Order: sequence, then C-alpha cells, then structure tokens
Amino acid sequence: MLVRRWFMRGAKTSEASANLVRRRLLGGSWKAGVLVACSRVIPEEWVTALAQEAGPPERRIIRSMRPQDWETPVALLNSWITPADVFYVRSHLYTPTVDLETWTLTIAGEVDRPVTLRMTDLRQMPQVTMPVTLECAGNGRAFFDPPVAGTQWQRGAVGTARWTGIRLSDLLKRAGLKPSGRYVWFDGADTPMGNVPDFVRQLPRVKAVHPDTLLAFQMNGQPLPITNGFPLRVIVPGWEGAYWVKWLTHIQVSDHEQDGFWVQTAYRYPRIRVSPGAAVDPKDTDPLTGLGVKSIITMPTTGAVRFGQSVDVSGFAWAGEATIARVDISVDGGSTWSAATLGSDRAPYAWRQFRFAWNPTERGSFVVFSRAADDRGRVQPVVPRWNPSGYLWNAIDRVQIDVQ
Repeated sequence: MLVRRWFMRGAKTSEASANLVRRRLLGGSWKAGVLVACSRVIPEEWVTALAQEAGPPERRIIRSMRPQDWETPVALLNSWITPADVFYVRSHLYTPTVDLETWTLTIAGEVDRPVTLRMTDLRQMPQVTMPVTLECAGNGRAFFDPPVAGTQWQRGAVGTARWTGIRLSDLLKRAGLKPSGRYVWFDGADTPMGNVPDFVRQLPRVKAVHPDTLLAFQMNGQPLPITNGFPLRVIVPGWEGAYWVKWLTHIQVSDHEQDGFWVQTAYRYPRIRVSPGAAVDPKDTDPLTGLGVKSIITMPTTGAVRFGQSVDVSGFAWAGEATIARVDISVDGGSTWSAATLGSDRAPYAWRQFRFAWNPTERGSFVVFSRAADDRGRVQPVVPRWNPSGYLWNAIDRVQIDVQ
C-alpha cells in the first residue's frame, strides 16, 4: 500500500488527516479503519490519493472489475469539469500498487543525458494546468452493427478534467533529446495479466514535443486517483485515450517504431472504408490519432416529460484537436434542425456544453437528435464508418422522449 511505511514512523496523526480520510473513504472500508485508527503522520497528498484509491465505483457502470473498466452514466455528465469520483476508468492490465517512496520515472534511449527522476524532481519543474477532454477510442462500441468484440462501452467513456503537470517537451529537453529520436515510447507500472502483452504506447516526435502534451500528477486540483493513473500519466490533448498511459514509470526515446501489439495491431483504423463485418489486416490500417467530431445528449435521458412544460435539452460536444463550431438539435427525427446555444466555458481540446429549450406542441413519442460540426468542416454522420475494433463511434446522438 501507498502508506504502509508511514505506519511505522513514530509521529501522531493529525485530526485533520483523520477527518479527511473519514470524509473521503466510504464506511466499511478496511483501509479507512486502519488509517483512522493509526497514530502516525500521513502526508496530505498520500491521504488524498489513498482515499481516491479506496473509493468504490458505485456511481459508475461496471463493464469489468479486473481489469477496471467503469463507465460514467451520461446523466452524471452534467458539468463542464467532470468530478474524479464519476470519471470513467479504462485499464488494459491490472491496476498496480504504487509506493511514492520507491517510484521513479526513467528517460532513456535517444537522449544525451538519460535520467531517473522522483516526484519531487518533477514538481520543481514549471507546471501547467489544462482542461482537456479524454475519450476512450471504443466509446460507443456497443452501437456498431454488426457487433464487434471488446468492452461494450455505450456513451459514457468520456469526461473532461483539469490536468496539472509538466510539459513532456521540458522533460525531453532536460534529457537532451537527440535528432535521431523519432518516437517516444511510454510504459507504466500496470500489473501483468496472463498472456496479455505489456501495455506500451508511442507518440511520434512532433506530438511528443508539442507544448500541450503533458505528464500530469493532478486531476481537478487533487493527486490523480489510482484508477486514473496515480502518480503520473501522459496527457495527449485531442488524441484518443489509449495514448494517455497511466502509472507512468519509463519513457524510451527511439529511432524506430515500437514493435509491440498495442502499437502494431491494436488501436489502428482501416485506411479505406470496409464492408461491415469484414476482416482487416493490420498492414491495411493506420494508427488512430485524433478524435472525431461528436456530441451526446446528457439531459433529458430517455423517458417521459409532461406536456406543457419546456424541455431543456443539453449535453456536450467535442472534436479532438479541432474546435466545435455549432451544435444543432432536431425534435422531428431529423426533418428540421435548430441551433443550440453553446456554453461559455471553453478551452482548446475541451468539450463545449450546449443547451436547447424545446417546447413540445403536442403529445406523443419523439426522437431528439444532436449533431455537432467543427471548424474543420466535419459534421457528425448519421452512420459512422464500421471498423472491426469498434473505434470512433460518432453517429448523431439521439434520445427518445415521450410527451404525456
């Protein structure tokens, strides 16, 4: 455990630390009981991280417990910044146990000065905070027809947080990035899972040295929850979530591409349109990079509303590295469209909230659509391109509302 060694040091626990644990850990957790009863000092950052680690996924949809894949119910996506305790979780291997006393980050390979750093070293570097939307490439996989294998995410494998950390480019500069360093590989402390290959991902040099690519140690002003990468994860704004490696321990700069499964086979997309249900050879694919243009309706959820009352149709739209230009709403099955109002909260790489006041003029069953467009001219399609891995679902979103 993170704090096991602190239990063996002779200072007294502050009442503030004990109260924090009581508040943050839900009743019944053995971890909470041990911490509150213990008469030792625990650093505030570690108390917070442990509290976040121990909290159950009770408000999220459990797609898998081992590895941890938890989806956010869309009704809980009701604020521009998504709280950490409802943020979706995607894990490819088992969640590790991380001890900050022994944790280090190593940078090696095509650099002049290979280095090994501790968290205190990273925190002394210039820090950056950015709101960025994170979406799993498989978000929406459950809607493809014919069905595809993999975690059957629906609409909630997405969220926006304020990420605080350091620029990856600053770290690469400190290590002396060589001209021969064309790719940057990332490896974390994930615990092995049977015969599943180690989860190693890479970025091309141009994205790795972009000033907006970060190594984050905070999420929404608090240490990263263990499920979301404590103590350090990669932040790749605008790109799909598999690049955002969690529990980061090793960076390797290379003159060639990484040859593992997660780079050469997984997270790739057909170069040309393929027939639904067709098999695709990995050599006929390219790596996924940026997210598409997309919107989801988060309120109202499918159900009934009373006739004579205004219905607030709201949700979020995002477009990866592009900017949302507009969101249109249809309440008549797509025959006519009206512009929604975009929220005032905005930032590069972050979603925009939209709202539309709908006043039904008759009773009956209605399908409400949302359709986003970005500043690059991309528009949400009626049907997205089918692919054998079920990536990048971004069809026009819809909810069915019964006006009674």
